[in-house]
Amino acid sequence: MEELKARIKNILSARKKKTLPSKGMKKAAVLLLILEKDGAPCILFTKRTETVAHHKGEISFPGGVQDKRDKSLLETALRETREEIGIPAEKIEILGELDDNVTKVTNFHLTSYVGMLLPPVTYKTSNIEIERMIEVPLAVLQDPSNFREEIWEYGSEHHPIYFYTYGKDVIWGATARILKHFLDITAGSGLYF
Repeated sequence: MEELKARIKNILSARKKKTLPSKGMKKAAVLLLILEKDGAPCILFTKRTETVAHHKGEISFPGGVQDKRDKSLLETALRETREEIGIPAEKIEILGELDDNVTKVTNFHLTSYVGMLLPPVTYKTSNIEIERMIEVPLAVLQDPSNFREEIWEYGSEHHPIYFYTYGKDVIWGATARILKHFLDITAGSGLYF
């Protein structure tokens, strides 16, 4: 995992982050977290409850809306991760940042960070926000048979929508866009899991 961590850190630091305007949008930040499970690298997802305000029942990365008390969007992502799944900031090593993302329907401007969870990993989930945790092997996410793309119309524009399948779970929407971006830039740099 140390070699993987160093390679991802190098890949992310060698590229320029693409930023998007955020005027009039709700700022939010998420963490794409990598952990080791049974000797293999995995990405951590959460399945949201049906009682949360936004994205009910969807699979997402830990994170949420920026609070006035947060000094930065990274602080937002770390605070929300602690609140949602009980992982403190000192158990996360930040490896870099991904490109900005926006959600057209819910009007969020998302900043995404990549981090490595330091072992041992234990979760203490918020029953209000999180139904369950999902740890997906990176090799499964890189397998083309677990990915599909559809074109959806929103207003008068057509947009690609990505889907990743892991058993009965389907990762889609902004989470899938962020995931695809991460997989594309790491695979484009010759990193396969």
